[in-house]
Amino acid sequence: MSPSPDVLVHRSGGDLADYASLLRRRWLIASLLLLAGIGGGVASLHVTPPAYTASAQVLVTATGPQEQTNQVTNRQREPLNLDTEAQIVRSTTVAKKAAKTLKSTPGPVEVSVPPNTSVLLISYTAADPAAAAAGASAYARAYLAYRSESAASARTAQLKVLLATLKQVNESLAEVIATLPGLGNGTAERTLALQRQSVLSRQSSALTLKYDAFRTVAIVPGSVISDAVAPTEPSAPSPSLHLGGGLMAGLLSGVGAAWLRDRLGTGSRGSAGTKRPTGRDLAGRQDPGAAVPGAERPRTGRKRRDSRSAPGPYTMPPQIPPQTPPQAPPQAVARTIHRP
Repeated sequence: MSPSPDVLVHRSGGDLADYASLLRRRWLIASLLLLAGIGGGVASLHVTPPAYTASAQVLVTATGPQEQTNQVTNRQREPLNLDTEAQIVRSTTVAKKAAKTLKSTPGPVEVSVPPNTSVLLISYTAADPAAAAAGASAYARAYLAYRSESAASARTAQLKVLLATLKQVNESLAEVIATLPGLGNGTAERTLALQRQSVLSRQSSALTLKYDAFRTVAIVPGSVISDAVAPTEPSAPSPSLHLGGGLMAGLLSGVGAAWLRDRLGTGSRGSAGTKRPTGRDLAGRQDPGAAVPGAERPRTGRKRRDSRSAPGPYTMPPQIPPQTPPQAPPQAVARTIHRP
């Protein structure tokens, strides 16, 4: 059953008007904490040391031997797996190579990949602009050096395998050629030996071509297309971040302190100015002397119906049985009828 529209329902959360009234009453506390939050943001902005970030762009190209590639599709247009390359830039191996260039232990580096490109954006942050540019350049060149060394090692390993296989084929071919003079013409043994010689000759020729191709492969790991430049302005601290954070912290703490002060009721006004039409204040306390809408009042007499009050439920009036006239005794009726 829904309550009557004349009865005010108490809401525990309150509305904007209640909080606006709360801030008007406790404006001093809210203002002080708001100013303290802004001052804290300004102080943290001045205390935080500046940091400079420099970036270098590296174009990554396929080196050839044992390259980890992706299938080229409409969504993946580059054959190289740049996510793997970005993890390689962050590896300790590349960091050690960069430390040899910087002659000191470098800090962490950030790597991002622009969409649909084969470019790595290497960013380095330091307290000095020149150190930031040197760190980004050192990481870029250390990554290219590691990539070149890895490709050269892979090519050397493949050349060793090809050379060993080629030696085995050549040895088998030499054995077959050595047995041909002792076999008679037209015999089955000579026919099989000639077929084996042909197969081994083709294998030797293919392995030789492959070996020569691997030896002539030029290893190009990539290039630095945009060298790092010393930044002119610091990248941190951010004024909007510090000031905005201080403003929000001061505002929230001010509203919370004002609500707590009003909740405790320790002031000259107390909670007298927070009464609602329901008889409760903003903190939810009930005034014992206030009338609560919908509560039943004690009856002191017959209640008069007021035309301005809300209509109550309709009740049926009591039913009164009809009264019958008294009847005369039977003898009196008989005397009345037989009278001469």
